[in-house]
Formats: sequence, C-alpha cells, structure tokens
Amino acid sequence: MHPAPATGYAPEFVADVLDDALAHGSRIYGIAGLQGSGKSTLAAQMAVLARERGLHVVAMSIDDFYLGRRERLHLAHTAHPLLATRGPPGTHDIGLACRTLDALREGRPTALPRFDKIADRRLPPSRWLKVARAPDLVVLEGWFLKVPPEKPSALHDPINRLERESDPTGFWRAWCNSALATYAPLWQRIDRLLLLQGPSFEVVPEWRWQQEAALHQEHPRRGTMNRAGVDRFVLFFERVSRQALRTLPAIADRTLRIDAQRRPLA
Repeated sequence: MHPAPATGYAPEFVADVLDDALAHGSRIYGIAGLQGSGKSTLAAQMAVLARERGLHVVAMSIDDFYLGRRERLHLAHTAHPLLATRGPPGTHDIGLACRTLDALREGRPTALPRFDKIADRRLPPSRWLKVARAPDLVVLEGWFLKVPPEKPSALHDPINRLERESDPTGFWRAWCNSALATYAPLWQRIDRLLLLQGPSFEVVPEWRWQQEAALHQEHPRRGTMNRAGVDRFVLFFERVSRQALRTLPAIADRTLRIDAQRRPLA
C-alpha cells in the first residue's frame, strides 16, 4: 500500500498516474471517483510533478463549471426545487466546459473558470486563471465523469430520505438521470479515464465531512456547512454515485482501488 495522508498521495503513486497519462498520449486525462476520494489532490500533485519535469499540466475540476446560483434558482422554479443545489447532473455549464477544453487542446489562450463553493457562485471572469499556451496535459477530475444513465425502471423507488421526502414523485431523479446523457459531448473530449474506486458509498459522508472541515480551517470566517448539512448534501449524490460504482470499472481505461483511508491498494 502507498498511503494517501491528508497532505496528499505518495510521490511514487503520483508519478505512476502521471506516467500513465503521458504514456498513452493523452491530451485530456480524466480522474473519476467518489466525492472526497482525493481526485483534486491527485490532480494538483500531478501538475506539481509535471512542472518539476519541465512540463506544463493544467488541473481542472468539473465543479468549476457549475451553473451560477441565478441559473439554478431558475431551474428550481421551472423544473424542481432540488435543482437549486449544485452538483447533480444537469447543474453544470457543459458548453463552457467543452469550449474551455477545446481551447486548451488547440493551444488557444483561454481562462479557466473557478467556482467559490462557500459563496455558492462562479467567480467573475476577471479572477479566472489565464492560460496563454498549450499545456502538455489537461487533467479533468469529477465524481461522475462518463457515468451512464440508469434504466427508467431503476428510478421508481427512492433510495434515501431526500428522495422520499423531497422527490416523492421521482421527477427530480428522472430529470437528473436524463441530464446525464447530455454530458456525452464533454465525456467524448476525455482521452483516457482513471477511476479511483472507493470501497462503497458509505464512506462518502465522512470523506465529504473531512473536506468541509479542511475548508473551514482554511476559511474560518466564512460560512461552511456543519456535519448535518454535509450529511444532507451527500444525499443529492447518492443515486448517481452508486451508479458510478456499478458501471465505471467497466468504462474507465484504468481502475485503481482505494480503501476507506484513501490508501491505494496495489
């Protein structure tokens, strides 16, 4: 085992993943995995290691392409109230994501969107990171990259209290399931996909709480979620996360299993 402490994955593990991306000629390398599995940490470590090798790697998250709060409130008003919450399929600006990846692949100057999760809003373009030249590699991480929709029959029964209490008719989960198919143009831009396969969805509440605690420590004067808020928040992602656990091992180009402490299992 190579430990994955709070400070990041072991250097040899990071090097192995970076070498995998470069060896296959990837221009856009995807990292999928459950919330809190360490995807953004790994992507950032890959960028640092690449810089030490004289390479230019851009690390991005699908989270930075969330729709703005005003757009989500519009969806909440016109479709379903649960769509005010960021994260589930259908709450991302897919066009912006595709345009950004295309510009990076083609070497055109572009700016990378950034989303402020505490303020729940996309930062203004003046605060986006500018990329002036073509990177050697783009790493895109996200919790549901390439996850396919479920069969409609699988949506009938609610799987948690959020669905039972706030989506009794099943409209929201069906809407999000249909939205998964609209991400195909974005998924097609990913040249190679790595899956960090966690043990089960049951680890997600604790992993996500650890993320929120770290965010609070970094920004103690800003309004982060408490434990109850985090436990409710992860319910929005349970259905698609379980679909990811079922389907992505057969879809990903490479799967690396990790345990409940985020330690890679070689």
